[in-house]
Amino acid sequence: MKTCLLVEDVPEAADWLTQAVTTTFPGIQVRRAANLAEARQALSAFPEPELALIDLGLPDGNGVDFIAELNFRSPRTVSVVASIFDDDQHIFPALRAGAQGYLLKDQDQASIIELLKGIIAGRPPLSPAVARKLLSHFRVAPEMAAPVLTERETEVLRFIAKGLTTAEVARLLGISANTVPSYVKEIYRKLNVSSRAEAALTARNMGLV
Repeated sequence: MKTCLLVEDVPEAADWLTQAVTTTFPGIQVRRAANLAEARQALSAFPEPELALIDLGLPDGNGVDFIAELNFRSPRTVSVVASIFDDDQHIFPALRAGAQGYLLKDQDQASIIELLKGIIAGRPPLSPAVARKLLSHFRVAPEMAAPVLTERETEVLRFIAKGLTTAEVARLLGISANTVPSYVKEIYRKLNVSSRAEAALTARNMGLV
């Protein structure tokens, strides 16, 4: 990781998160914004940050809106929520907008650093409380039928849950990189999810990873 956009309106929290990011990724350049307007301006000079840490409750709007914008403008950016909110009304809209992780700011800095390190290994940075909530949400009750995935879809799901890229999945399965997104789209539809983080947790719940 070489570049990070940090969207946080509380100066003390911004300082704390900046320190966590620079400790995790030595030499990373951090561009800070205190609201959505500044974040959008930052993208003009800082168009494709590799990492974005985004608070949800901002003075001029909801961070979820910016996550969706950033996901559209810079799909390679790893967007991660940094918030105090751990309820369904905040977690799921953020993940559906394209967030690839969700960190709770009430954790100690060492824990945040360890979760951020997981990005390099392809692990979604999810605070334990958030991961438990997601697992509970996607837990399949015994009386409910599990989603029926084809053998190929199951293979693709297993690989994307491990953090592999589309190109890596295609290479390992010996298929065209152009067909992998079609499998992913069908997997998302069958599992009723809309992000890799949700798919990864569902895959774990299904015992695939």
